[in-house]
Amino acid sequence: MKILVINEPFVKDFCRTQRWAARTRGRVLRAPDWLAYATAVLEKAGFNVKLIDMVANNQTKKDLRILIRKEKPNFVILDSTTPSIYSDIECAKIVKEESEAKVIMVGPHISALPKETLSMAEGAIDIACIGECDYTVKEIIENYPNLENVLGIAYYDCGVVKITGRRPLIENLDELPFPAWHHLDLMKYFDGGKLYPYIDVISGRGCPNQCIFCLWPQVMHGTRYRLRSPKNVVDEIEYDIKLCPQVLKGEFFFEDDTFTVNKERAILICEEILNRGLKITFSVNARVDNADREMFKMMKKAGCRELLVGFESGVQQILNNMNKHITLEQSIEFMRLAKEAKLQVHGCFVIGLPGETEETAKKTIEFALNLGMDTIQFSGAVPFPGTKFFQMCEQNGWLITKSWDKWLYSGEQQGVVSYPWMSQERINYYVDLGLKKFYFRPLYILKFILKTRSSSDFYRKFRGAKNFLSYLLKR
Repeated sequence: MKILVINEPFVKDFCRTQRWAARTRGRVLRAPDWLAYATAVLEKAGFNVKLIDMVANNQTKKDLRILIRKEKPNFVILDSTTPSIYSDIECAKIVKEESEAKVIMVGPHISALPKETLSMAEGAIDIACIGECDYTVKEIIENYPNLENVLGIAYYDCGVVKITGRRPLIENLDELPFPAWHHLDLMKYFDGGKLYPYIDVISGRGCPNQCIFCLWPQVMHGTRYRLRSPKNVVDEIEYDIKLCPQVLKGEFFFEDDTFTVNKERAILICEEILNRGLKITFSVNARVDNADREMFKMMKKAGCRELLVGFESGVQQILNNMNKHITLEQSIEFMRLAKEAKLQVHGCFVIGLPGETEETAKKTIEFALNLGMDTIQFSGAVPFPGTKFFQMCEQNGWLITKSWDKWLYSGEQQGVVSYPWMSQERINYYVDLGLKKFYFRPLYILKFILKTRSSSDFYRKFRGAKNFLSYLLKR
């Protein structure tokens, strides 16, 4: 039996694995980590499986057709996101046209809208996986065609879509094999905000916070933070170093929704890194209400370079509207403690969440410019299916369209909501204005050049700046 796990082609540089799937302004390309986990589980079970990233390989649907014709797989696993879903279905149809393979689709869009997606596919998708799919795909293949006892799926049964019982979240994450990175060329993945090359590490899943717009906790991994043991996490880091020693010149990125939400566990991971004598660099996702001097000091000692933080807004009422449960004062204190620990900060802001006006957008930009961050990200609010934000937009008529192929502007990130008091065009205007005001400051440009630390650092900065400028100049 042959299984292909495919990150299928869409627009050039489209990044499916991030929370807001799009072709980013900096042309970030992240390895398909969730597909890599599913591949590793299948390998561990003894299946003949290949993981293929057609986006990283710059391949087209024509290449997909040739691949399927050549490999003659029994099962094909495809990913799904909201902006790419029509194209994802087209890829499923190509698989069906060129083989007798059964198509399994995973990912956030089909998890949120399994019935709608199966209907749109008109038989091209055999099974939808809902939520975490690591073990689901294995059980589908082991039990096919008898699927009634496989939890967490949707499929056609006698012409009617049947959804099986809810699959429990994976409790013992240490039991999962490490991602099957050996199928991929890790040097192809790039993020101008991270040292090159970089490798993702997911040391925990789920997020206990209730932000209305955040996709992964609401659709895929739940709101309970499930943790891997520090030993298991650092075992993976050592495994990755053997697989891709170049990462010692780059960094690891902890892709947990909020690495710092559990101080004790964060410190234990740092102690494990130090006890093994690993000389690595890493960055993490963090929240401003988790700022802690002792934790930051230990993280810096273990090799932490940067904290990626969702400040989101410079207006307290907007933060309250999005259920962020942080204060502006906490954001300021977070920056003070981060600077004290000599940790860099990448700040994330969203323009266009409920209650946003042109005045609040201006205040957010001003707040962001005064925090003293090293890098910044402004994004237009996107209400992905399955989130509370999407429900609010549907109920209030704020969605511009539910035609999913219109959720990107020529493949680029953009907001897809419009309020009676603030249009989509003005939301996008303030996103671009914030980026220009931050990155086009002469002092920032000078520091950007002078703080280059190596040839690989120069490469990622030059490439990232080129990508970013190409976006802004086009806009």
